[in-house]
Amino acid sequence: MDNATTSLRQVARDAGGRATKALPPAPRKPAGRHGTRWAGWLFLAPVALYLLAFYAYPVYRNIELSLREYTVRSFVQGGAPFAGLGNYAKVLSDPTFGPALLHTVVFTAGSLAFQFTIGMALAVFFHQHFPLSRTLRALFLIPWLLPLIVSASTWSWMLNSDAGVVNAGLGALGVSPVNWLTSPQWSLVSVVIANVWIGIPFNLVVLYSGLKSIPPDVYEAAALDGATGWQRFRRITLPLLRPVSAITLLLGLIYTLKVFDIVWIMTKGGPTDSSTTFATWSYRLGFGNMLPAFGPGAAVGNLLIGMALVAGLIYIRVQRRQHLS
Repeated sequence: MDNATTSLRQVARDAGGRATKALPPAPRKPAGRHGTRWAGWLFLAPVALYLLAFYAYPVYRNIELSLREYTVRSFVQGGAPFAGLGNYAKVLSDPTFGPALLHTVVFTAGSLAFQFTIGMALAVFFHQHFPLSRTLRALFLIPWLLPLIVSASTWSWMLNSDAGVVNAGLGALGVSPVNWLTSPQWSLVSVVIANVWIGIPFNLVVLYSGLKSIPPDVYEAAALDGATGWQRFRRITLPLLRPVSAITLLLGLIYTLKVFDIVWIMTKGGPTDSSTTFATWSYRLGFGNMLPAFGPGAAVGNLLIGMALVAGLIYIRVQRRQHLS
């Protein structure tokens, strides 16, 4: 007999010593590609539905709003006339556009610079093991855990011109009080300070996690070679943290561009539009007037989306160059 026949007629001995013929194994069905593909789509379906309902449709609706002349009546009943790019032309020619763009850039750049720098310094500080480091690191997370309305209200009270603790401290040092929230020179600085305080914990957590992933042997080898602390930070920490730093800055940029709560609660974009950003301007156009301008408000919102999209594309391009190099 051939090997196939012999394998099917193999004899196995049971506990009683009797010979029984082993049954041939059941044929296995090869895993079908179609079944695996459908299983993958079923797993992706909840995420896809979520993105369509809460991201794709709102973006589509916002674009549609910016291309029509909506009033309160047409917003409810429909029938708004098509305006094309007319709302964008109104926004670009509005006297508020230039200052709002400048304030958005200054607010975003200033917040990112200080949040990242202080977050990096704290991450390096807590990377050194010392007593109570975990407790102190947990306390630094409090600003991140508080609701934004609570944080903004607290900073409004602290920076109050008459009863704020900041001016009280300045007065104890012999410094004249500052009109933090009511002066055009200081209103934007005030909201940047508050936003920096809120964003430091996020940078601290992400950068600290990146530092923990760097092998200690690299620092030990550099120390044996006589490298100073600054040289180890510049030659080892910064290059190895580059991917983590890039995603931290990108997420911080996208978040800071759309910050509304802090600015609106503290200054409402004033005085005299000195702290107006695209986020507060879009809200004021759409909901802050007796006769809301839904179209221009949506156009300003789309400009914010475009700025975030450009930042994301730049990040992807930089990452590709790093992988190719």
